[in-house]
Amino acid sequence: MAASPDREYVDRRAPWRVSLGNVIFNNDTRAGQLFDLALTLLIFASVFAVMLESVSGLRRSYGVMLRDLEWLFTIVFTVEYTLRLVTARRALHYSRSFFGVVDLLSILPGFIALLFPGTQAFTVVRALRLLRVFRILRLGRYLQEASVITEALRASSAKITVFLATVLTLVLIIGALMYVVEGPENGYTSIPTSMYWAIVTITTVGYGDIAPSTPLGKFLASLTMILGYGILAVPTGIVTVSLARAGRPTRFVTCERCGEERHDTDARYCKTCGERLPAAPQA
Repeated sequence: MAASPDREYVDRRAPWRVSLGNVIFNNDTRAGQLFDLALTLLIFASVFAVMLESVSGLRRSYGVMLRDLEWLFTIVFTVEYTLRLVTARRALHYSRSFFGVVDLLSILPGFIALLFPGTQAFTVVRALRLLRVFRILRLGRYLQEASVITEALRASSAKITVFLATVLTLVLIIGALMYVVEGPENGYTSIPTSMYWAIVTITTVGYGDIAPSTPLGKFLASLTMILGYGILAVPTGIVTVSLARAGRPTRFVTCERCGEERHDTDARYCKTCGERLPAAPQA
């Protein structure tokens, strides 16, 4: 039997690359677990240092030390990313994967800051690397629950798209009405500014930087506020129903009329067209 391409490629790697790759990419060994733990602590420390450096008082007193720490973390993560490329069975596959892209983005802001000072704050993207903690702590069941949420969002994407389009249309109409009713003298200097007020009002945020002054404007604002409460309930209901369906046990049986495959375990008729479903095959 011929060896698989993956096995053949692994055999061609130098022994030190295989050993180091097992430490970096696998956490089944003691060395791999210690490496992942040290990496997690470094990520926490680097994100914490960036947060402290953004505080003006701490920046004046400890700015040099915090920037030196940021550079140290950047160098360490750069070396770690390089080692991952060198020891990976498929370097291109790793570099194009989710964690490969996140690992690259976690070190780029440090070097970009040499040309554009201040962009080092974007190194907080390293926090995404903490998603590896699910693998480190063997919390796979949480990833399975995350897949349920993803499936629910995917199933409700069309409804949410229609909902957002409707909301944007209402915001445009309400913004135009407030621009006509209140006018620039009351702060509604343009339709985009009035749309900003409509968005803030509908979402019940209510910054208060712009407020209607005329009776008609206040009446329109009251209707917008009441409308906002109803609008907020719509996406909640859509996602809740999708979550309930995604978490419900399903069986795969193809409807002979419409081709729908996913049905409830106790379903006798197709949920799409009402056709009677074929009997489930006997085990």
